[in-house]
Amino acid sequence: MRFTKMQALGNDYLYIFDEPPSDVAELAVKLSDRRFGVGADGLIYILPSAVADYGMRIFNADGSEGMMCGNGIRCVGKYLYDKGYTDKAFLRIETASGIRMLHLHTAGGKVREVTVDMGDAEVSEDRRLTVSAGTFLLTPVSVGNPHAVIFVPDNGTPDVERFGGEISAHPSFPGGVNVEAAKVLSENSIRMRVWERGSGVTAACGTGACAAAAAAVSKGLCRADAPLSVILDGGALEIIVSKDLRVTMTGGAETVYEGEIALC
Repeated sequence: MRFTKMQALGNDYLYIFDEPPSDVAELAVKLSDRRFGVGADGLIYILPSAVADYGMRIFNADGSEGMMCGNGIRCVGKYLYDKGYTDKAFLRIETASGIRMLHLHTAGGKVREVTVDMGDAEVSEDRRLTVSAGTFLLTPVSVGNPHAVIFVPDNGTPDVERFGGEISAHPSFPGGVNVEAAKVLSENSIRMRVWERGSGVTAACGTGACAAAAAAVSKGLCRADAPLSVILDGGALEIIVSKDLRVTMTGGAETVYEGEIALC
């Protein structure tokens, strides 16, 4: 099997231009292992689409299928353009949570950054949840996949590894939830860390950054209709959230290497 290892802010996947095999869940677990496999946050398959330019399917490191990946979809755009599958600057990509529009920013014949129209964020009423690490005030947000945003106080730290796993798998979130610990630094800056369902703590999460930004704007903590820097472990993304919670995301994407593995 040929694959391309790509990363966006350290959120790394193996990209395969093919239909996923019947044993894809087992394969995702095996190849994602960072000691005994290739090492990745999961696998992303790029496919033909009847309703868009191309489609994508995401399989997390635990074998579960994801609905949407903001960092992953930027890499899909770079993959398609850099490898000559398209010469378009604007692409429509079919995902499990709907079609997303990509604007590819190129230089020297390669994609350097990608802007993604993430659609409308749905911010729900805050709720309290008690787990072994304490009681937390959560802001549920959907950006095509589910998130629970926790705003850390000024004197706190976004130590999501302390509580993220328990909240992510809590029975009150059927199917699991991505958990973001976010600290508002200013009206246009947020520090955020994430526990991704199916993968654990990752260096970055594009949809998580969008969720945190949308929650902050809806609460009046950050400015609407202005660039907002969301700083993750792997770097920063530029997020713009409109007053009606339409979200766009801009960030880089990088090819790490090409590989081939014998499946036996």
